[in-house]
Parts: sequence; C-alpha cells; structure tokens
Amino acid sequence: MIQFVLNNKLTQLEDIRADKTLLDFLRTDQGLTGSKEGCAEGDCGACTVVIGELVNDELELKTVNACIQFVPTLDAKAVFTVEYLRQSDGSLHPVQQAMVDQHGSQCGFCTPGFIMSLWNVYNKHQAIGSKPEQSEVRSALTGNLCRCTGYRPILDAAQQMFELPLVEFKSDDLCNQLRNLKRDAALSHNYKDSQFFAPKTIHELTELRAQYPDATILAGGTDVGLWVNKQFRELNPIIYIGEVTELKQLSVKDESLRIGAGVSLTDTYKAVSEYYPEMDQMWERFASQPIRNVGTLGGNVANGSPIGDSMPALISLGAEVELCSTSGSRKLLLEDFYLDYMKKDMQRDEIVEAIYLPLPVTGQQFRCYKLSKRHDSDISAVFAAFALSLKGNTVESCRITYGGMAATSKRAKQTEQSLVGQEWNESNVRTAMKLMQQDYAPMTDMRASDKNRVQSATNLLYRFYLETRLVNPLPNESLNVFANTSVNS
Repeated sequence: MIQFVLNNKLTQLEDIRADKTLLDFLRTDQGLTGSKEGCAEGDCGACTVVIGELVNDELELKTVNACIQFVPTLDAKAVFTVEYLRQSDGSLHPVQQAMVDQHGSQCGFCTPGFIMSLWNVYNKHQAIGSKPEQSEVRSALTGNLCRCTGYRPILDAAQQMFELPLVEFKSDDLCNQLRNLKRDAALSHNYKDSQFFAPKTIHELTELRAQYPDATILAGGTDVGLWVNKQFRELNPIIYIGEVTELKQLSVKDESLRIGAGVSLTDTYKAVSEYYPEMDQMWERFASQPIRNVGTLGGNVANGSPIGDSMPALISLGAEVELCSTSGSRKLLLEDFYLDYMKKDMQRDEIVEAIYLPLPVTGQQFRCYKLSKRHDSDISAVFAAFALSLKGNTVESCRITYGGMAATSKRAKQTEQSLVGQEWNESNVRTAMKLMQQDYAPMTDMRASDKNRVQSATNLLYRFYLETRLVNPLPNESLNVFANTSVNS
C-alpha cells in the first residue's frame, strides 16, 4: 500500500497504476482542480505543488511539477496543493492576498503554480526570519510561465506577502506523521498489470535490474514523465532509485567529487559550485527549480541526450561514470560512455551508480556557456565547455566539448590539437576557429540552423579566449548580459 500525506490528511492507495501522475490523481481522483495542466512536460509550472519529506529527520519542502511526478514515488512524503492555503476562517493566505492586492493574476490559469512557488519561499524565510532577495524570488519562479500580466506585479506580491499578518507553517505534527510512514523495507507495489519497485539498497537495486532488465529505471522522472504524457507509453515495471541510500551520497574520493546517481540536481549544484563557481550560471539556467529539485545528475547522464547541458561541462573536466550490476562495478570516461545518438556503453543489467568529477587543477581555466532562445528554463541550441591549462603562455592541454552539435556531446578534437603546444594568442585561436567545421556537421532544427550552430560554436571559442588571454582579459563586469547600460540622449 502506498501512503502519503495530502494537504495534512493521510492518503492510502492500493488500486493505482505505477505510472499515474500526481496531477492526474489530484484532478480526476481527488477533485483538487487548483493545479492545472498547461504543458504536461514540466515546463510551464501551472501544476506546481510542494512536496515535503524527511531528510536527516528534518522536514524539507520543495516545489515539483505534478504533471511528471508519479504517485508511487510519493510514498512516505507529504503533498501540498493550492487548496491547502485556504485558512480555517475562509480568508486568503498572505501569498494569495498579496497576489490579489498587486494584481498579479488576470486569467488565473497559471496563478496556483505561482502561488505554490511563492508559498515555498514564504515558508523558508518565515522560518529564518528574513525577506528573500529579489534574485532568489526570480530563481524560484523560473519554472512558472505567465501569458497575461508580465512578472512585475508577481514580484511585487513576493515582497508584500511578508508585510501581511504572519501565517506560520507548523510542521511538528507533519514530521511525526512522516516518521510513522517511513519504511524500513523496500516498496513493492502491484496493481493489475502494473509494477513499481522502490529498493532501499544498491544490492536490492542490482538484483531487481538483473531480474527485470527491460524495466524503466526512474530517478526524478523529468524525462520519463514525458514518455507517459507525450508518447502515451505504459511503463511496466518501474524501478525507482529515489530511496536507495547509497545513491544519494556526495563525497570526495580519489581527488574527485563523487556524485551518487540519486543526488538531486539542486544538491549537486550546491556541491559542485564550491569547486567550480564557473558553472553557477549553467546550473541556474539548467531547467527550473522544480525540475532541479527532483531531477538527478545521474539520470541526466544515463539519459544521454545530445542537448543535455551537464555532459559537455563534465566531459571537458574529464569526468568518469561508474556503472554497477550484480557482477560488480566499472568506471569509464564519460566521453567514452556515449557511442551514438541515445546509445551508451551500458549492459542491459547495469545502472549508473555515480559520477566522478575531478577536483580543480591549479592554473586550469574553465568556462561553460549556454545559448538558447529563452534565457531561463529552455533547451540549448548550443552548449560549450572549455578546460585549458597553460605552461607560461603555451597551451599544455585543452579540452573543448559541445552539446547540440552532434549525435552526442562531442569534443572538438581537431580544434584542440591545433592549439596544444601553441601560444595562447589571437592568431592561433583564429586558426583553431576555422577548424570547427571539420569537427562538426550539426543539423538544422527549430532551435537553430546548422550554420548558426557552427558560427555560435566558433564565437564561443573566441569569447573563451577573450576571457582567459594573459594580457587584458575581459573583466567579469563586461560579461553580464543583464548589466546596466547608459545611452547618451
């Protein structure tokens, strides 16, 4: 039986498919129609809800997209929808009242999602007794799209909600409920022809994988959810890795940051940013907060999309992937893991166990850049990553990797070779730029033409040079596309 807390009430389910989405369950089974279906792919935020779970026996609240969250993954967790915010006397919550006062809603379709994202911010800052910076609010709302009002009134509401009488979120009773629901053993859920497994250990996981080599491995569901909603696939069985303790660990091992395959993108970002602050903008633009809250780096790597943003950066830094099965484990360079479009060097009974990211090397210059039509929460047309080591003014090593330029994330081998052993100067970089067309023959699609991609890739190499040249490198203040500019009238 699947058990979770829905708007502070215990919910127990036996007759539910493994691939039923939370949004479908809320709207059709529970009559909670505040959460809306806008895109059914985790892109618009109209279905945003807040999930609560115990992490190290402390309650952690996070926003998620209900449209791509499968109900069985919620076992021993809590779910809050916009209906929960209604006060006992019928009045509005301060988040809702501020949206009304600031005219933050017109058609109202997207409004419940915005409110739940803001409610999560509200609870966090009420707990620590401070107001959020506007940058934090903007980040929290990157996964919420509005077609009517524009965003200024919504951002104004985010400030005003803290000026209204406090409504405290009391979590003690909820924590006790979740402690009582926590399982010691693995979850095995069967309904008609639908099976869902949530192992607790690596041993249980690999045994299940060996028994069901064709099962769908589910981490955050940020891609798998679309298989159900867009491709109308019935997934059976599903093996969920979100409860495997060993896969949720971060550690430093063998001069590398070891990132378990079940670590969320949010937690991965916090860890990686300590070593590679150059990735900060990439992580902030990597999908949205609700996606990063449930998606995992291991899932992103295992999926192997040629337009996945993380892979080029990891490959340029020499990352390795660790695979495991009942036969044992093995490691290989991430760039060798990808064989062709959506094809990987991975046996049917193997799963991704961890990613090893080498720690920074003294003197290494590293940058990564994302080009997309929309700044936030959009798929890249081109993603570039550069790792360069100099000896004096001579290029000692160079790794250049692009996403969106080939069937996999791919290094620019000829471009790299033309630079190694040469002085890091404009003439040699200009020569290397001309080789980009020999390294790649990208396709034309809705995001960019083949010529645009090659030109963009070439220009990004030149930008990297301008930022890292030894004489007069571009200062950080010149690189912010949102920097204030003054125009003489």
